[in-house]
Amino acid sequence: MQIQQIPTGPIQENCYIIWNNDELLIIDPGADPQLLINQIEKTQAKPISILLTHTHYDHIGAVDALRDYYSIPVFVSPLENDWLGKPLLNLSSRHPEMGGLIVRPAEHEFELKEYSIGNFSFRVVATPGHSHGSVSFVFEDFVVSGDALFKGSIGRTDLYTGNLEQLLTSIKTELFTLPDHYAVYPGHGEATTIGFEKATNPFFNR
Repeated sequence: MQIQQIPTGPIQENCYIIWNNDELLIIDPGADPQLLINQIEKTQAKPISILLTHTHYDHIGAVDALRDYYSIPVFVSPLENDWLGKPLLNLSSRHPEMGGLIVRPAEHEFELKEYSIGNFSFRVVATPGHSHGSVSFVFEDFVVSGDALFKGSIGRTDLYTGNLEQLLTSIKTELFTLPDHYAVYPGHGEATTIGFEKATNPFFNR
């Protein structure tokens, strides 16, 4: 299995493409659809689904372009499916230059369980605190954490449905219980590991 981080948009949100043999998953396509298509085509793998950790504008800007180009479904938390089409909730209304981002509803709503999609197996865990529908995806030896856990930091909690204590609890119970060697692929910034964050992240080492 291979994973590639592709920063997109003005605030460099990390989209991830994960491919295994001839199939590919897209996680959080935030912007720059042509850039993402170009990188996907280089893998020669077939996209089969789009997975969303949450629905803030910087993570969803290229969703409809890619779902239409590849004719693939979108998965999202049931708590935030309606946010896709509401600029006030997906926060695009804060950026008038975007014109209000409206994305069609997802075809599938996540349950908190193990999934097998194509050749891929992963577990969906709830990591609220940055937003109430935030989830992370736990694969065999890495986790895609969205805007929950960053290298040396955590996600903002001053946005709608954000909650600092809830986010700290989410990280401790759902992410820090993973093996230390697990790589962490966050929604912004560099990758890290569970062990490094447990030992050094200032939000947990005060």
